[in-house]
Amino acid sequence: MEHPLKKEELNDAVKILPGWDYVEGRLCSEFQFKNFVQAFSFMTGVALEAEKMNHHPDWSNSFNVVRISLVSHDSDCVTDKDILLARKIQQLAAVYKD
Repeated sequence: MEHPLKKEELNDAVKILPGWDYVEGRLCSEFQFKNFVQAFSFMTGVALEAEKMNHHPDWSNSFNVVRISLVSHDSDCVTDKDILLARKIQQLAAVYKD
């Protein structure tokens, strides 16, 4: 089980993760792409990273928009694992938006 992040750690994390917010106990973000293929390709890239980490996001997709929320399900809170996955997601978003 991962250690829950403290409030100041969460605030610091949100500052370094552009587009992410801490909402109702989760890290949340929305990504918009040019089309469905870019959005789905991004989701595939995220799925591969998440599987490597054994840490899976809650998400939804509607055409070119992907909404993601992160929480460590075993701890029912945001942990370092969520921050690490959010950073990887940010990097992937930059790749798939081009």
